[in-house]
Amino acid sequence: MSASPADEILDVVDERDQVVGQARRGEVYAGGLRHRCVFVLVRNAVDEIFVHRRTASKLVFPSLYDMFVGGVVGAGESYDDAALREAEEELGVSGLPRPVPLFRFLYEDGERGWWSAVYEVRCELPVNPQAEEVAWHGFLPEAELAGRLGTWEWTPDGLAAYERLRAGRI
Repeated sequence: MSASPADEILDVVDERDQVVGQARRGEVYAGGLRHRCVFVLVRNAVDEIFVHRRTASKLVFPSLYDMFVGGVVGAGESYDDAALREAEEELGVSGLPRPVPLFRFLYEDGERGWWSAVYEVRCELPVNPQAEEVAWHGFLPEAELAGRLGTWEWTPDGLAAYERLRAGRI
């Protein structure tokens, strides 16, 4: 029997991303405690971006679209290891190259916050996303993704990361 995701132990961090304690994921979410997350932008062989809609059962941002795969960093886990683990889990693949780190930022929305490490990886493998995580998915050309930014409802943290990524390319 596997443990509930709410029981997963996470590092609690301060505004400088220094570990100040540990707590169960459920406690972190309920208390709005600052923790760590990874965001991985996945491109296929023709440079399209993996986009998906989260399932309605997700604890954070259910049923919203996201242009990143990723999730929380476990207690004691490195951002780099979490990025690879989360990308392979969410895409349903194994043998991905190690995601390339791009930047980090502190995401805060007034109720909660997390340090966010943003990565990019190329996936040329056939994907088989986790049904409990992903309700719909597809690879979109970047121009099509940009055109949907104002029409689809996106995860606010993913949108913040994508806007920072795009600003860095200009």
